[in-house]
Amino acid sequence: MKLLFAILGCISLGLGVLGIFFPVLPTTPFLLLSAFLFARSSSKLYDWLLQHKYLGTYISDFLEHKSISLSVKVISISMLWLTIFLSIYLVEIVLVKIFLLIIALGVTIHILSFKTKK
Repeated sequence: MKLLFAILGCISLGLGVLGIFFPVLPTTPFLLLSAFLFARSSSKLYDWLLQHKYLGTYISDFLEHKSISLSVKVISISMLWLTIFLSIYLVEIVLVKIFLLIIALGVTIHILSFKTKK
């Protein structure tokens, strides 16, 4: 079971890292899932993730304060809308364009629903 949790944790970690570059994927939830899975499978992986120079701050901020820093919010929402508008420009199907706008709005509301770290 520990091996399965470690593998799922690595997959979740990969999706979280992709979420940094593709705003439609939520970074923090995947990183939190990775931390959960690593805590149940390998203390080395869990400690590595929490102490990681870049990824650890996402997790520790959220676990300790249930908050997201203002810079992360601004970058995430900006990249999200930039990507969505580019996709809408490139896609010709109206229903897909509407779906993309709904997703972007939902993700934006979700990000803004968290407290801003001071």
